[in-house]
Amino acid sequence: MTAEAPETLRTLIVDDEPLAIERMQVLCAEIAELTVVGTASDGESALRLAEKLAPDLLLLDMTMPGMDGLQVARAAQAADPRPAVIFVTAHENFAVEAFDLEAVDYVLKPVAADRLKRAIERALARRGQGTQDGEGAAGDWLSEFWVPHRSELLRIDAAEVRRIDAERDYVRLHVGNGSYLLLQTIAGLEEKLDPEHFIRIHRSTILRRDTIRGLRHEGLGVWCAELDGDEELRIGRTYLKRVKAMAGR
Repeated sequence: MTAEAPETLRTLIVDDEPLAIERMQVLCAEIAELTVVGTASDGESALRLAEKLAPDLLLLDMTMPGMDGLQVARAAQAADPRPAVIFVTAHENFAVEAFDLEAVDYVLKPVAADRLKRAIERALARRGQGTQDGEGAAGDWLSEFWVPHRSELLRIDAAEVRRIDAERDYVRLHVGNGSYLLLQTIAGLEEKLDPEHFIRIHRSTILRRDTIRGLRHEGLGVWCAELDGDEELRIGRTYLKRVKAMAGR
């Protein structure tokens, strides 16, 4: 009896650097689950090829002259079926925009073989869950974060984030006993978070709602949110009405 052949993803590589395309072809050749059906050196060519070849997956450079990777990914969303997208880039600062577009992964150059393999495994897992055609999608709210850590980006489930603090043009995500910086304003991030699970209590602070143990009045109109571990955070006056409404007040 012969072994069942692995599921393969028909893949289109898009990059404006010929050497980067060549390296990606070499890496893809080592992954049994991939079949490279074409390459493109700019966004417009990528979309024309995608229309003809109907790839399952785009390995997509972020920064290209003319139409960039984000624009290609947005345009590709109209395809039926819609291809999965893995961004492959030297720039870590577009992660939030990338995952607004439901990208499967965001891989930093130079690409390591094991890192690409993990990205492909994610693409296959998502394909198996049927999320490429919208089935089983978790809505329009941000469900995960991708944060720079050493030479790669780490995936952090939104459910693991307990607190978000503003630090100028960055936010700090508090996860367990650690924290991570992400290039994103707190106002921009607030718009992407599910209000059923997150609430802004101060111009500099967003909390996961289930971490709030209680609200305490300090007098003179000052209120604090009581958190686990006896920690208290002051509630900004602008946000007090919304926070008290959470408690039915």
